[in-house]
Amino acid sequence: MGGDALNSSSNILMVIFSSSSGSSCALRDIKDPEHPYSLEELKVITEDAIEVDDERSYVRVTFTPTVEHCSMATVIGLCLRVKLMRSLPPRFKVDIMVAPGTHATEAAVNKQLNDKERVAAALENPNLVDMVDECLAPTFD
Repeated sequence: MGGDALNSSSNILMVIFSSSSGSSCALRDIKDPEHPYSLEELKVITEDAIEVDDERSYVRVTFTPTVEHCSMATVIGLCLRVKLMRSLPPRFKVDIMVAPGTHATEAAVNKQLNDKERVAAALENPNLVDMVDECLAPTFD
């Protein structure tokens, strides 16, 4: 991988994680569905947990639920996926994963979050879409 690709991947990572670039993509600002804090404030998402390979058009986000039996893990993962779907060029393949060993049903959550048909079905549920949109709505603190 050449220096240009690394620079490009680094720039994409900055845009994905940090809102300081003025981007609307910032994953760090997504609100937790159960708590009045951002995913970054709860340490659910960190910059180190985002992998970008611009050359291969690939992004992987690994998140850590707040508790092992977090009932909102799939909703959090769906929020991450929707934010990236709305923000990144369509050429990117995105994988959303629960950090290994951090959730009781890790394999099931990962399967659900990375299955196109399951994600599409979830996004047909108006109540779920409302919840995701609420988590993604900008805050004006």
